[in-house]
Amino acid sequence: MLRFYTAGESHGKGLTGIIEAIPSGLALCEADIDRELKRRQGGHGRGGRMKIESDHAGIISGVRWGMTTGAPISLFIENRDWANWQQAMSADPAFRGSAPAVTRPRPGHADLPGALKYDQKDIRNILERSSARETAMRVALGAVAKKFLAEFGIRVGSFVFQIGTAAMEMASSPNATALAALASKAESSDVRCPGKKTAEKMKSLIDDAARAGDTLGGRFTVFVLGLPPGLGSHVQWDRRLDGRLAQALMSIQAIKAVEVGDGAGLAGRPGSEVMDEIFYSKGKGGKGARGFYRRTNHMGGVEGGMTTGGPLVAHAAMKPIPTLKKPLRSVDIVTKKTFRAAYERSDVCAVPAASVIAEAMAALTCASAFLEKMGGDSMDETRRNYDAYTKYLARF
Repeated sequence: MLRFYTAGESHGKGLTGIIEAIPSGLALCEADIDRELKRRQGGHGRGGRMKIESDHAGIISGVRWGMTTGAPISLFIENRDWANWQQAMSADPAFRGSAPAVTRPRPGHADLPGALKYDQKDIRNILERSSARETAMRVALGAVAKKFLAEFGIRVGSFVFQIGTAAMEMASSPNATALAALASKAESSDVRCPGKKTAEKMKSLIDDAARAGDTLGGRFTVFVLGLPPGLGSHVQWDRRLDGRLAQALMSIQAIKAVEVGDGAGLAGRPGSEVMDEIFYSKGKGGKGARGFYRRTNHMGGVEGGMTTGGPLVAHAAMKPIPTLKKPLRSVDIVTKKTFRAAYERSDVCAVPAASVIAEAMAALTCASAFLEKMGGDSMDETRRNYDAYTKYLARF
């Protein structure tokens, strides 16, 4: 079973991650991971932290001479800002009290519920771990999952289609070619939006929000192409792939809604218009057989909690970042007096970065489901199992 964990604080020494169950024999180097980390750090509206950090993931274990060994892969990303926080975030009790306690919880953050849950009078003990800085390691681990999936022709991508009130028109159930083209265009946009006119409106709104001391949220699409049918399962609630994907995306800081396929739009249309009808094409002479296929993808590539063989498509909505330069009202957890919430350095808009993080979470979710179905302790074994399954599908 593929599992992953992250550890570390926003201003601590760095972030640590472990991913387990990647088969041996996968070519992997640090450059593969750093490419994804660079994508996360981009985007119009990012804050001062991105000017400090230039993330690099060091491979600590699980890879030897450029190939995975089958052992857990551990990664480390250094926090360059640690130099300014060595005493404030030290594990050594000699530095206790070297930084003032944070006692003013910020609305929209983990600050107050975390302080209550863990009995903390200094909210820094909560905000350091709940910070979105942690997602840098998720992207690093997701890069490993992406490299694994790519060995089987599986591609993960994303694009932003709304920031604030600026939104790009979205076609219903786009096919794999259209999704790949949109993601390709998004790579050259600093708001990751494939529509040039919409992207300019987005940047203008972000600039306006920055001047007003405000923040903006938005929506994005994440997709996975090339997945075989039958990943996930209908037999238990927690094995349904759409449920697992929704949880993975909702776990990203500030994500408040997830839709699969046409999502909420399905509720207002009759079933005769939105069910993905099934067709079959055998091909000539047994070659080029397409098998079962759909001409539409309103369900987002999932039926009954299992992949259909079509593009796996989800959309997510990110709330505006709750850290504001014009802070909202709050109550001091010690004095119980009303104050303006404390301000920590923050972004104006992080929707473009969130779409890259969503790719990582989708890759990790799909890699896990893929390995559950195909198995294999080495890449050769997994390929044999995958080839046998695709041959079986062609004969069905």
